[in-house]
Amino acid sequence: MNAKDTTLDAEALRYHSEPTPGKIGIVATKPHATQRDLALAYSPGVAAPSRAIAAEPDDIYRYTGRGNLVAVISNGTAVLGLGNIGAQASKPVMEGKAMLFKTFAGLDAFDIEVDTTDPDDFVRTVRNIAPTFGGINLEDIKAPECFEIEARLRRELDIPVMHDDQHGTAIIAAAALMNAARIAGKETATLRVVINGAGAAAIASARLFLKLGILGKNLILCDSKGVVAAHRTDLNPTKREFATTRRISTLAEALLDADVFLGVSAPGVLTPAMLRTMSHNPIVLALANPVPEISYEEALRSRPDIIFATGRSDYPNQVNNVLGFPYIFRAALDVRASEINDEMKLAASRALAELAREKVPAEVLEAYGIDRLEFGRGYFIPKPLDPRLLVRVSTAVARAAVETGVARHPVTDWEAYERELADRLRQ
Repeated sequence: MNAKDTTLDAEALRYHSEPTPGKIGIVATKPHATQRDLALAYSPGVAAPSRAIAAEPDDIYRYTGRGNLVAVISNGTAVLGLGNIGAQASKPVMEGKAMLFKTFAGLDAFDIEVDTTDPDDFVRTVRNIAPTFGGINLEDIKAPECFEIEARLRRELDIPVMHDDQHGTAIIAAAALMNAARIAGKETATLRVVINGAGAAAIASARLFLKLGILGKNLILCDSKGVVAAHRTDLNPTKREFATTRRISTLAEALLDADVFLGVSAPGVLTPAMLRTMSHNPIVLALANPVPEISYEEALRSRPDIIFATGRSDYPNQVNNVLGFPYIFRAALDVRASEINDEMKLAASRALAELAREKVPAEVLEAYGIDRLEFGRGYFIPKPLDPRLLVRVSTAVARAAVETGVARHPVTDWEAYERELADRLRQ
């Protein structure tokens, strides 16, 4: 560990411990200074909303905070780049996610760490506590269990459930891909795509890319053993879904004349030699974090025509999940969606892509200490501190929920909804 990392660690430990341990708290939303206040807040007054909810279950959204409350739930089996560190060690990360929900979308969130690696136990726990929440954000659960857990909870619950490690990355990567293809002058349906990695984010990205219009025959998935190909006998059902019939075995072979490389894998796996075999204007989303599949400097030296993004904040074009999950859940809870479907995810991707093509407001430039930012190779994904994100992404997702019939409390006045979202920025 170098001196810079040591200094950052020391600062981070102080940040998380002082003056109060942790990053989130609970704030009362009603008066509580008088005896009358307490009589209304608890016994005997609290019996009135309880009776109302017993008679009409939907009144829970009228008399409690359920409609603005998300659960951030993990078992700590795949935390950031730290791996399986356990439920307790995952808590700082889950608290951080809860803080981001509040900061960017005004959503309250409780972090819940479940001490089990058994999918049945995990699903049972989440199902049993679900009445508390308006939505469930699954986080940092390892593959392949995460696929089963999310699928079962989506079937068994009538509130939005999303595993952000899968879909958050996929949504932002899809937005980046749309704009990168535009810069490259290439049509989506003709793109030849290689995805390196076969975990949660890779599989979700592959599925969303197909929904975006990428042809299945043009998408190659690679894992730690090479190309996920039909002739292999060691593939699980999820990988077999993407197995190619081409007789290739290595990442290097897969990248020959490819238009797109999406890396959700390991540092240094993309070499300059491989990069030079890709098509003109290659699109490279190297998202291994903190060390990408190829460094920014090496990538630009190897291919001056590259269109490049990473998962890091200190380089251009950061594929950052915070561009998606706060606003997707904001919309899903606002319309009381029964699920977060593919159309809602694609709506988020398209809204992000469109936003990056618009003029960047001065307040964003000021926040990042820069004088100019224009759509192109150096900027094709919005910045996380862009205040337009809440209105634009949430509105697009809410519209998709209404149009696909999963909204149980549909918006009828879209201008009023946008004003309501904008007002949240000023709170």
